[in-house]
Amino acid sequence: MSSRLLQNFKGGRAIVVTRRGGWESALETTLAKLGVSTEYPEIIDGRAQIDVASLQADRDILFIDGDLEGAVAIEVNPASRLPPAPVIGLVGVEAPSRLKALVNLGATSFLRKPVHGGAVYTSLFMGINQFLLRAEMSERLQDLEERRRGRRAVIRAVILLMRQEGLDEEGAYSQLRRESMRARQNMELYCEEKPPDTSSRTTGITLQGGNKQAI
Repeated sequence: MSSRLLQNFKGGRAIVVTRRGGWESALETTLAKLGVSTEYPEIIDGRAQIDVASLQADRDILFIDGDLEGAVAIEVNPASRLPPAPVIGLVGVEAPSRLKALVNLGATSFLRKPVHGGAVYTSLFMGINQFLLRAEMSERLQDLEERRRGRRAVIRAVILLMRQEGLDEEGAYSQLRRESMRARQNMELYCEEKPPDTSSRTTGITLQGGNKQAI
């Protein structure tokens, strides 16, 4: 299943972290033509004054000048390795350490300084869509992991009922399904929250297919 790529950036807000020197006018002009407003946060003691908590991934784009060491401090999501909003690195000096710093901030695209208007749309397109694709992939992986945990919980609950109630596998599964419907929960979540049995000793149950599970 292919994801829909964003091509229209009207209504976006570019937060450009740089020391203004005139070169940024080409960037600002081109962004305005694309319907994207531009803001320049104040830099105090070498740190850009950005309200990170207010960033919106569906609106904001951070343009970060790689020549300003340590100007931006944002935390990337530990699972997706993505920042709170798309980051496009502004590259002047192509030193590995500066490129690495931009990558560590979650940059998904780069734009050479001085900026040429014809390169802005491509950089914006790549930066935003790579951000969206990675975010979607991370959500899918998280969903798969949750389902995997849920399946394990269902197996444990089925085995528990087979032992406690003397049911076969199909009967235990059907009972759990009815209980989860009464509780208005999906079956995986219901089984995860179902308290474990501690009333009897360890035993073995053989499921269909011949696999033996121990409780």
